[in-house]
Amino acid sequence: MTQFIKGSAWRHILLLGIVIGSLAIAISLQPVAQDPGYHYFADSRGLFDIPNFLNVLSNIPFLLVGLAGANFCYRNKMSGYWPAWLIFFSGVAAVSMGSGYYHWKPDNLSLLWDRLPMTLAFMGLFVALLTEYVAIRLGRALLLPVLLLGLSSVLYWYWFDDLRLYFWIQLIPLLTVPVVMVLYRPRYSHQWMLLGGLGCYILAKVTEIYDREIFVVTQQLVGGHPIKHLLAALGCFTVLLMLKKRVALK
Repeated sequence: MTQFIKGSAWRHILLLGIVIGSLAIAISLQPVAQDPGYHYFADSRGLFDIPNFLNVLSNIPFLLVGLAGANFCYRNKMSGYWPAWLIFFSGVAAVSMGSGYYHWKPDNLSLLWDRLPMTLAFMGLFVALLTEYVAIRLGRALLLPVLLLGLSSVLYWYWFDDLRLYFWIQLIPLLTVPVVMVLYRPRYSHQWMLLGGLGCYILAKVTEIYDREIFVVTQQLVGGHPIKHLLAALGCFTVLLMLKKRVALK
């Protein structure tokens, strides 16, 4: 065991360097204020007395995937640190309500309730991966502090209008997923599906950026933001499928 720790020390140091280094870079940047234009989406059409209908309705898949994932984690209590996975899927389910509320009435206050559950999902995934690839004790020690850090990043943005820490919270899972998969030996099969989920999330961010352009290209059928919701939910569903299919490796 001691030999394993010594042999893995450089991996731990590199991973820690990526986490701390990226945080240091984020903090060193100038404060990033919330763009008021963020609240204006390409498709603002209402239907059945629901404003921004497609942006609101497209959050339903988060609820379905989140509830299915939370139920699976609670009932199976799979090997690994299942509470982190439970928090991940609970956060995904809560995103449906938070994001739906935000798109019903887009402003900074409703955006607060959109971002709080998202950070729970990000941090739950982050801790789950660290636990399963690095060490179970690490996940147990980090879960509560990391969750508090994630929630604090959203409150910090809301109180001080500075998005730097929140952006870092979003970035960390994107950085750590491929890094831990390269540096550490997997404990379970079907880990490639994590990359599929990551790819869906990256595509979701792209469609979010090109919300208006997609609305024009589709001849005002749908904007990029509802597609973002569907792709992000698909990424979460891919993670759920991975958990259901995987088996422990010897």
